[in-house]
Amino acid sequence: MSTWRVANEGPWDWAARIVSRVEMETGPRADLARVTLVGDEGRLVYLDYRNGQSGNIHVDVDLGLAVGDVVVVRESSIEHAPNELWPEEQWVGVVRLCLGDQCVVNINGNNRLTKCTLIECAVDNTVAGTIARGVEAVLDEKPVRLLDLPGIDETVIEGSRVPRSGDLSFDDFGGLRQVVERAYELIELPLKHHEALKRIGARPIKGVLFTGDPGTGKTMLAKIIANEASAAFYEISGPEVFSKWYGASEELLRKIFTDAAKRDRSIIFFDELDSVAAQRDNEGHEVSKRVVAQLLTLMDGFNRGDNVVVIAATNRPDDIDVALRRPGRFDWEIEFPLPSPSDRVEILRTSAGRLATTTDLPHERIARMTEGWSAAMLTAIWSEAALLAVADERDRINREDYVGGYERVAQQRQRLPV
Repeated sequence: MSTWRVANEGPWDWAARIVSRVEMETGPRADLARVTLVGDEGRLVYLDYRNGQSGNIHVDVDLGLAVGDVVVVRESSIEHAPNELWPEEQWVGVVRLCLGDQCVVNINGNNRLTKCTLIECAVDNTVAGTIARGVEAVLDEKPVRLLDLPGIDETVIEGSRVPRSGDLSFDDFGGLRQVVERAYELIELPLKHHEALKRIGARPIKGVLFTGDPGTGKTMLAKIIANEASAAFYEISGPEVFSKWYGASEELLRKIFTDAAKRDRSIIFFDELDSVAAQRDNEGHEVSKRVVAQLLTLMDGFNRGDNVVVIAATNRPDDIDVALRRPGRFDWEIEFPLPSPSDRVEILRTSAGRLATTTDLPHERIARMTEGWSAAMLTAIWSEAALLAVADERDRINREDYVGGYERVAQQRQRLPV
């Protein structure tokens, strides 16, 4: 039988042309098949056909067929055919279990028992093979990932580590003096005097929870404390820690905690903790459950020598998983209330100190008119005031700009949902 091949033709196209030639020479009732099992002393042959179907056929005598042989089937007879008529498609998988001359290989998420005669083959190796011949080569000693997961390397960790700002201090945080003092006691003092507290035998403070309405200064105070304590600062946003790749969120947390523990002193800050560590129940998101479990493990795994404090901010503390509030975790809490009238005056004066302004600014008047405003809303007044000054071609914010900025933010605030 003669064969032909077209340039740039793949093996499957080539095989199809050969099969067509077989049919031309032997008749349309001939089928190409491959032997999958031989029984009854060689007279019962099980076959896989090219169209994906399977079957068996009885023969009068043992033809000496073996598993993997390619044959041509005509009604109730079988004839040997060249193996190249059925080109083998290679698979790539990961070895899960070695059993002498056989092994279990995970191929595309499915475990398959296959032949393996390679001495160097071991569990977790990435291997290549075929259905008929089994494992043929070890491609890598490490397992290949079924998904192309994004790597979590030092670059990713650096993205979470916020550069230190040399000019950020407690003087930049206006108002809430009691909050500032308590945060200093619970966070900065233990970081700066870690060794002294360890000699005393005091239980280290691992986690502090910042609670309060949005815009009350939780994130800013955490950054100030890290700067004042000369500590590395890792900022993790709750929604950003979730990943569609299985296990990537947990790996990110593990590497951040490992990197933080290598430094003299570190603060790991979780923003919107309730979005990533909600109560675990049967209806909860699977990723959230895994992240909570990983966070619990990491916080319980602190060594006494690790000079790391974990701060978490939330405006919904009741939604956080109760296990995170137990002793040794986030068992310390600092509440950030909305600023009082005197706090509002201080916040307005402090934020004005960074700007070019005139001296006749009515801070007390604005403070009286901003009951229930957060620090973020108060500082937004200055953004609007600066726009008004620039529009009038002035290089300083005056009294009229200040009042106008307040009126603009007040109008915007009225449109916000309650």
